[in-house]
Amino acid sequence: MLADGVTAGRDLPPFPLSAVDGFALRARDTLEASQLSPRTLKLADGERVSRGEARRVWTGNRLPPGADAVVMLEHTEEKPGGIQVRAPLTPGENVSKRGEDVRRGEVAVGAGTRLRPHHLGLLAALEMTHVSVSAGPRVALLSTGDELVEPGVKPGPGRVVDVNRLILSRMCLELGAEPLDLGIAKDDVEEIGARIREGLEKADVVVTTGGTSVGRMDLVPAAVDQVGTPGVVVHGVAMRPGMPTALAVVSGKPVLILSGNPVAAVVGFEVFARPLLLRLLGAEGEARPTLRARISRRVPSALGRRVFLRVYAFERGGEFFAEPVRIRGAGNLSTLTRANGYVIIPENLEGLEEGAVVTVHLFDRVGRR
Repeated sequence: MLADGVTAGRDLPPFPLSAVDGFALRARDTLEASQLSPRTLKLADGERVSRGEARRVWTGNRLPPGADAVVMLEHTEEKPGGIQVRAPLTPGENVSKRGEDVRRGEVAVGAGTRLRPHHLGLLAALEMTHVSVSAGPRVALLSTGDELVEPGVKPGPGRVVDVNRLILSRMCLELGAEPLDLGIAKDDVEEIGARIREGLEKADVVVTTGGTSVGRMDLVPAAVDQVGTPGVVVHGVAMRPGMPTALAVVSGKPVLILSGNPVAAVVGFEVFARPLLLRLLGAEGEARPTLRARISRRVPSALGRRVFLRVYAFERGGEFFAEPVRIRGAGNLSTLTRANGYVIIPENLEGLEEGAVVTVHLFDRVGRR
């Protein structure tokens, strides 16, 4: 992520260039040229193109002095010592003008831009070999629960494989953040608190999953409050899935306490952690791509809760549709693997009628049916 905006120190291109393969010439020498009445020009002997002359150029070549246009090869026919031009040109035709791409003093790449291959190419063209980038925030990930085992370990009776840290670590990496694995903590306030302290010492953000509902073993909010102040500031969010989500601040660092259900954890990360990490990266304008689509069937909802409905968006007959993957079941991972986006149902709606136009927030490519 670019930390500081890059201002162009030169025009790009730095001089007029040929935009095609062909012959550089003076446009006025091609007036009235046509297929039936071509204009004959001789090939220039020197660097300069004078009246009645042309000089061969390739795409990207500097426009020779005296020339103000380039005729494409396919509009010419070579003759001994010259060419015949079979189309008239106007000044500047097939020419990339100086500064046409980027002007000197213009912001070429803004601060907070995620540097992709084309940005690197532009910086190289501007002779920028060193730029300042934002250090990716470190995110400490902790799973809690006596029932959890590490991936690769065969779970015994009543045990389940912890997938949350695996999923959330990849979501961090996709954003440019660095995940720090704190492992699995048992349902013990002291152990959970010790792991959170470790995370606060080593990372910029701590994200936990599990232990945040209202059950006897939901100990994470209490552990966070014991670690430092102000502690938990929000416990319970009017959203589905992810209602038990809690938000905390300890020693000036955010602590996000997400549900242990994998899909609820993913939704909680999407809603709270993703914008937080993008802000820490200095990124702007990285909202999920969206499209407008018609919901394929009626979807009931609950007043007072914002629902994040997983959908499969597809195109058919030139129109976009969003098919709900599943309405209930926060722990069903297949609702994510079979979806390519989500629709937000506002808390003031009781549902969506079939055919309603909705906004789909995409996290994968649109399908086709």
